[in-house]
Amino acid sequence: MLLDLPPVPTRRPLARVLFDEAHREAWTIRPDVAREMQPAHPEDSSYARAADRLRRWDLDVRAHATGRLTPEVLADVDVLVVAHPSEPRWERTVPGEGPLFTADELAAIHAFVAGGGGLLVLAEEEHDKYGNNLTELLAPYGVAVRHEVLSDYVRHDRAPHWVLAAPARGAQGRIDGVDLLAGVEGVCFYRGATLELSGDARALLRTASTASTPDAPLAAVVAAGAGRVAVLGDSDLFGDDCLDDRDHETLLRNLVSWLAVPSMADEGDAPLSAAHDDPAWARLVEAVEALRLLQRPDGALDRADDPAVASHAEAHVGAMVEAVAALAPHLPHQDAYLQAVRADLERWAATGFGVPDFGPSLEAFRPDLDRRDGAEHLVLFPMYKQNGSRDTAFEALLIRVPWPEWLAHLERERYDNEKFVPVTFVDHTSGYDSECAVLFPETVSVAERAANHFGGIFCDREAERFRRTVTAAAGILRLDLPPDVAALCASQRAAQDAYLLWDLVHDRAHSHGDLPFDPFMIRQRMPFWMYALEELRCDLTAFGEAVLLEEQGVAVARDTQRAILLDRLFRFPVTGTRVRNYDGLGGQLLFAYLHRTGRVHWTDNRLAIEWDTVAEGVLELRTLVEDLYRQGIDRTKLGHWRAAHQLVATYVPPASGSVWATQPLAEVEDPRVHVDEVLDDEFPLSIFYTSLRLKMAPALERPARPASIAA
Repeated sequence: MLLDLPPVPTRRPLARVLFDEAHREAWTIRPDVAREMQPAHPEDSSYARAADRLRRWDLDVRAHATGRLTPEVLADVDVLVVAHPSEPRWERTVPGEGPLFTADELAAIHAFVAGGGGLLVLAEEEHDKYGNNLTELLAPYGVAVRHEVLSDYVRHDRAPHWVLAAPARGAQGRIDGVDLLAGVEGVCFYRGATLELSGDARALLRTASTASTPDAPLAAVVAAGAGRVAVLGDSDLFGDDCLDDRDHETLLRNLVSWLAVPSMADEGDAPLSAAHDDPAWARLVEAVEALRLLQRPDGALDRADDPAVASHAEAHVGAMVEAVAALAPHLPHQDAYLQAVRADLERWAATGFGVPDFGPSLEAFRPDLDRRDGAEHLVLFPMYKQNGSRDTAFEALLIRVPWPEWLAHLERERYDNEKFVPVTFVDHTSGYDSECAVLFPETVSVAERAANHFGGIFCDREAERFRRTVTAAAGILRLDLPPDVAALCASQRAAQDAYLLWDLVHDRAHSHGDLPFDPFMIRQRMPFWMYALEELRCDLTAFGEAVLLEEQGVAVARDTQRAILLDRLFRFPVTGTRVRNYDGLGGQLLFAYLHRTGRVHWTDNRLAIEWDTVAEGVLELRTLVEDLYRQGIDRTKLGHWRAAHQLVATYVPPASGSVWATQPLAEVEDPRVHVDEVLDDEFPLSIFYTSLRLKMAPALERPARPASIAA
């Protein structure tokens, strides 16, 4: 059972949140300090629960307990929280000199926001009496806190001063395609104050028309420079005894996620690589690029009988052998492979440059045996590329294995998959300037059957592609993203983590589950919708496991669900040709099912997703596919193919000339003869996807990368 798993280690925090507690704030994230402030009821001074929730969302949360807020203090902070500073005669506060920020501190905070930081300020009723200078702090952002005691005798919770907020709807709740009130329906302000707004500041929450100050802002947000600011007229709603009321926790998550996005989008520099910086790598790339131009589509040397061509090829091979030898000291764990690949290169040249056989070096290439976080590998093979050129040509790659402890734990404890190797690019030759995101043994040129020891998947390429295409699709379709999804699209590392989990479970699912006796495998000849359902089944399995993991508190699992959903909806159907596009069909089926069941809406030329219920729809489709599989063992192969066609056709109409949809097919000993009757585009794109595909064309093109060496 999943719930019997030992706790999953948390990943490296995605962002850093600093709670200021050096200016007599009325709130603390430190439980011991809260007990000192309010011995009888520490929850009334404690943000410890809020801090814990933020940590569970893989954020680093700290308190700034002493000293001034300086540029140095804020240098490694992504979101600064200032929660109701007050003179101690009005509130029980944390120890400190006083509630006033100095001029230098105000300048430091303003510079922090302008540089991309997020600022969350929480005020209180009767604002002026507390002796703080939040007015000066907030003035550059067009926000001021009114001095008042707010009440509403119609819309309140248990007492007139506990005012129920009215969420802003439509464009007021959205900023640049982000819905800051996603999942927020009810919010209570406990003895709060309203705000005065000017400039670009906009209200997120307002009082009702029945309030003592009607239709007035209670919460506001504003983009300022490269950073962002959020202000609320109440600080109690995120306290320990109120955080679980109504939708307060969701509001906290939305605000902090939105505030952190600019910092999360800053990925920093890539780790250093001694092998990449060695001049031998540039020499290897240069030789490989030159040799590629001399190869035939089968990998053999073109015009090998021409002495001049053979001489050039021998020189390139010699340079490759020397470069590999020079790089070997950086990669001692690859010693056996590097020796084998040099031997294969020399043998290929010595035997006349025919169709290359790199079986011996492929046998020695074992990244699956060294899944260490940050381990680097040199890859040099003649190969073709999936989702790229089908011609066999030499490629050289430097790759790095991401293997964080949380992933190692899940593979070890739950999703055992000894062949799974996630990888990222350090550098590569031009053949990988394509959509290819895998490194599979079967793509390597060998004389015998390829050794199947590993499956390498480039999670960094998948993450970049996801961010690029989903961001474009959301803009085209005017889809409002929840703040945490917007953060996922902004952060390469967050998206990459999501794909690590997705790929681990997906890859394993191919051999697990209620499979038919004759499993759906790519090498078998069968209708392409069978491949579509197999790939979709594995993705739906990964989605279902991610739902369970999120329930256990694994934050990355929530991102994985969003990545599976949005990549399947927005990239798969519009990528590639329309000739038996099985990945595209799987995406079409998912969209059609969610649309048919009311989890996705297309209204007024705007797409909307029911984020609170969409997971239920995905899991329902998973059940339908699993039922198809479970019953498959009792059907003939042709009957099973027909049942699968009917399942897809229930939601994705087949082509008007489809034989499979309109005519009976005879049961024969080898039903593969009926595969010839499958149309190239058996399930055409809908009007929705036909239009989206045209508009998405620029975003589907892989961005050019700087060449590692001069052409």
